[in-house]
Amino acid sequence: MKRSVVAALLAILTLPCAAAAQQRPLVTEDPEPIGAGRILIEGGVDYSIDAQYPASGLQGDLLRLPTLGVSIGISSIAELQIDGGFYNRLAITGRQPAPLSDLLTATGDTTRDVEDVIVATKIRVLAESARHPAFALRFATKLPNAGNESGLGLDTIDFFVSLLGAKTVQSVRIVGNVGLGILSDPTSVGRQNDVLTYGTSFARAITDRAEFVGEINGRWSTRSGGAFPGTETRSLLNLGGRYTTGSLRLDAGIFFGLTTVDPTIGFSGGFTYVFNAFQVP
Repeated sequence: MKRSVVAALLAILTLPCAAAAQQRPLVTEDPEPIGAGRILIEGGVDYSIDAQYPASGLQGDLLRLPTLGVSIGISSIAELQIDGGFYNRLAITGRQPAPLSDLLTATGDTTRDVEDVIVATKIRVLAESARHPAFALRFATKLPNAGNESGLGLDTIDFFVSLLGAKTVQSVRIVGNVGLGILSDPTSVGRQNDVLTYGTSFARAITDRAEFVGEINGRWSTRSGGAFPGTETRSLLNLGGRYTTGSLRLDAGIFFGLTTVDPTIGFSGGFTYVFNAFQVP
């Protein structure tokens, strides 16, 4: 039993932590960077049932293939992250009148577009020790790659800043995020909705290679007059597993929507790969 606990703890403290920058299938961000000169590549597929787009009035089943992410370790305490995807396809099951519905060019039972790209920087400000957790700051900008003509995009630029914290306790890694998001109003120029972003997750080592993971992650609209379309309160419960072999980690998950505008249920699967790419002077 003691050997199993030690092996599980070592598994969390070595490669899994090195790949924690984009810890699929979780969204909650670990404060530990991937390491100087390393590159992390992740990819996968998501399928959401009853996804909703209040700004365009569309709802349906959403396929995201592939979801992609690249993290570059620019120093021992910082990394650059780029996340997005090439193909989002919504099988439309319903249409409702909405502020941007007159802009739609999708007239059939499907619509498709690219994923909005998110560019972020994460900086660790305090390393983890036996007495205290690790902390980091993350700054992210969402770019308007998906268009409102497809109904899947908002054509807005959003900004996020978050405080990240994490602590390993025996064979469990616990991570927490809290931050602020500034979301542009897609229906009017010069207006914004400030949202509170949050997330809490755990990763429980089962063996030296396998983990059970879970999280609650979302945002809460702080606007007293009601959120602008596309900036509503959202939240997901995500459960899954990961299996590591060498520098490759495979993952699968299932998620559940916790608000009326979230997907009812969804599934995800993918991989994470980390390698040493260059020397940092």
